[in-house]
Amino acid sequence: MIISSFIFYAWGEPVWVILLLSCAIVGYYFGILINKNKDHVRRKKWILTIGITINLSVLVFFKYIDFLIQNFNLLLHADLPYSGIGLPIGISFFTFQVISYLVDVYRGDVPTSTSKVNVLLYISLFPQLIAGPIVRYTDIQHEMQNRSFSLSNFSQGINRFVIGLGKKVILANTAGETAALFLDGNVSEVSVLGAWFGISLFAIQIYFDFSGYSDMAIGLGKMFGFTYPENFNYPYVSKSATEFWRRWNMSLGGFFRDYVYIPLGGNKKFPIRNLFIVWFLTGLWHGASWNFIIWGLYFGTLIFIEKKFLLSIFNRLPVWFSHLYLTVAMLIGWVFFYFTDMKQGLLFIKSLFGLNSNAFVDVILNVHFNNNLIFFIAAVIATTPIPKWIFNKLIRVLPEKLQTRVSNDIAVPIFNFFILIISTTLLVGSTYNPFLYFRF
Repeated sequence: MIISSFIFYAWGEPVWVILLLSCAIVGYYFGILINKNKDHVRRKKWILTIGITINLSVLVFFKYIDFLIQNFNLLLHADLPYSGIGLPIGISFFTFQVISYLVDVYRGDVPTSTSKVNVLLYISLFPQLIAGPIVRYTDIQHEMQNRSFSLSNFSQGINRFVIGLGKKVILANTAGETAALFLDGNVSEVSVLGAWFGISLFAIQIYFDFSGYSDMAIGLGKMFGFTYPENFNYPYVSKSATEFWRRWNMSLGGFFRDYVYIPLGGNKKFPIRNLFIVWFLTGLWHGASWNFIIWGLYFGTLIFIEKKFLLSIFNRLPVWFSHLYLTVAMLIGWVFFYFTDMKQGLLFIKSLFGLNSNAFVDVILNVHFNNNLIFFIAAVIATTPIPKWIFNKLIRVLPEKLQTRVSNDIAVPIFNFFILIISTTLLVGSTYNPFLYFRF
């Protein structure tokens, strides 16, 4: 598995294999040092701090150095040259996994691994190496030492992988192509409904793009005997920003909760400060650009307002009102996320509310809405648990003794076979279209 993981990583960027290996070595030896000094509180804390600092320094250097230079030049009217260093793929994920391992060892939540192989395997496992989910050592500790293979697990893994592939190729890529027609042009001239349609398509694209990769990672893990945590739970059915972030990229949310928010004091000490630090970092983690930071703080502000009074108001209103609020808030949030040029983002927000003297509806919207109406409705339904609910209802019509057999041996394989055929056909005729979260 380790050799396969390194070949997989080296396939795209062989030079950064050394970086991946170095981070794993740091994780291993600092874990050993923390354990050796477990009875010396101050020394143990210093070792942990140095280990985290090394990993964060790697992340800052490769991901944020040019962003820091850009802002330094702007603030001080300086002219420092940019580094021009490329971003090693998956760096945001594997550095966080090293940090989570060191903190868990420090806390005593997991035993220190005395096996270099296990730590290296944990950091480099290829299914989730480049785009998550962020896996903790405790999630796969047992399976690294007692992994078992079965035809049933392998079959489940293939099914999950194919579903993820279909999400990416059939839904995300299709939505992204049409969304670009509304988001990448002159955004001040896009019609009001065209702006809402375009950003809705981007919401569909990013959900199926990221959850599709997570499905593929979970499926690959299952095929090789690993059980990864779920990363999405129908986030678009949420009734608040708070609930949305309990369902979206759950591994990242759990990381910031357990390794940043709670250590800072959680709800007990400076909760408002802690909240905004977490959401500043959540935004920054997504990219070295101010639009991501604003996007993170935007959700932090929403969650703060919800905690203060909004949720109590929503509890007295019909449920559909909460869903509508979250949908509008979430779509506006995706505008901040999409546009790295904030001027373009603000122009697009003005178009959403007709503040650019733009038309309410135009010919471009009519054409693309009519051409994509069936896809749009199907994609929106697919973001909800409705397809799964319908499938289970249909299966339960059958006699009980046939339900599992028909589901596992007939319905799911046939469904996935068609997804695989359609996805392969689309991939053959399309250009390179990487996962959005590869850039993070």
